[in-house]
Amino acid sequence: MRLLALLFTLLFSLIASAGDVPPPPPTVSGKSYILRDFNSGAILTEQNSHERIAPASLTKLMTAYLSFKAIKEGRLKLDQTVPVSENAWKGRIGCGGSQSSCMFIAPDIPVTVDELLHGMIIQAGNDACVALSEAIAGSEENFAMLMNKEAARLGMKDTQFRNASGLDEDGHYTTAYDLSLLAAALIRDFPDQYARLYKVKEYTYNKIKQMNRNRLLWIDPTVDGMKTGHTKSAGYCLISSAKHGDMRLISVFTGAPTENARIIDSQKLLNYGFLFYETRLLYKKGQSISKLRVWKGQEQTLDATLAEDLYLTLPKGNHDKLSAQVTSRQPLIAPVGAGQEVGSLQLSLDGKPLLQRKLVAAKEVPIAGIFGRMWDSLKLMFN
Repeated sequence: MRLLALLFTLLFSLIASAGDVPPPPPTVSGKSYILRDFNSGAILTEQNSHERIAPASLTKLMTAYLSFKAIKEGRLKLDQTVPVSENAWKGRIGCGGSQSSCMFIAPDIPVTVDELLHGMIIQAGNDACVALSEAIAGSEENFAMLMNKEAARLGMKDTQFRNASGLDEDGHYTTAYDLSLLAAALIRDFPDQYARLYKVKEYTYNKIKQMNRNRLLWIDPTVDGMKTGHTKSAGYCLISSAKHGDMRLISVFTGAPTENARIIDSQKLLNYGFLFYETRLLYKKGQSISKLRVWKGQEQTLDATLAEDLYLTLPKGNHDKLSAQVTSRQPLIAPVGAGQEVGSLQLSLDGKPLLQRKLVAAKEVPIAGIFGRMWDSLKLMFN
């Protein structure tokens, strides 16, 4: 498998020398996919990404998100012991004797929140998901309501959850696009928990050692997560996150016919993104982009900045073709509040408009005294 990944890399490297326009994306199996840059949010390639799918165990990203949120807010603690209900132990999830979707918790064995997180993320334990959902919301049904509320907040417009684990169920659906939003939010909002758990390759609980089902962790050193999934209706699915230098890509690949296909095709998508695209941090939040004239203020100029970091993903070789232009809201009259919109930044590529962002005041500029205001008023009359 590692040799195959190297062959893909070599093939794409040969094609990459063709120029600044990337080649078409690789041909892959599966129902739908999307490849997104984490920092810029740019979509590098996609296919049927808004088509409804059964999410299978990819659902567990939302269960993890809400678990991390509960820990951050103090409603759960990592060392907290969680009771194991009959439902979590052997109820509707049907663990039976299979290790494919259980961490094998039991009512007579104490289990902590941290152990359940490991069991859910590394061992894909449906039983761990139910136990966590009950600890957070009292029941899996109540937890599903929280899942849907959080999905709406994250902009997952074509998603509805019915359970915490991803078992096939009427009304339990999502899209590759929505899952890419969720994956990005989990890494962005809980970076420490993500880094701690999602790249772990194996975990032992109740004397049962299970391997992480994300085989890309062994094949590609840039991959540090995230989650596999499989049910009869969903097919074989994989959300992958990979970081190369300062560039992180998120691939959501669903509906593959085999386990091998989801690995090979996810690798293809990641290779395609890293080889043909580049993401750069153009401006940091708070960085002075331009000094703008202020009238009737205690200061004559202010620093215009961006409210958020500005990352831009372009085909390789295109960043040097960028040009920037600042437009100021004039006359800009004090008082000006910190964060107040004061102009705009326009980026062009090869002379063609590419994007526009609001510029805001880096700090407050209070109003000047009466003589300062009068003097600037005279200036404005003849300006």
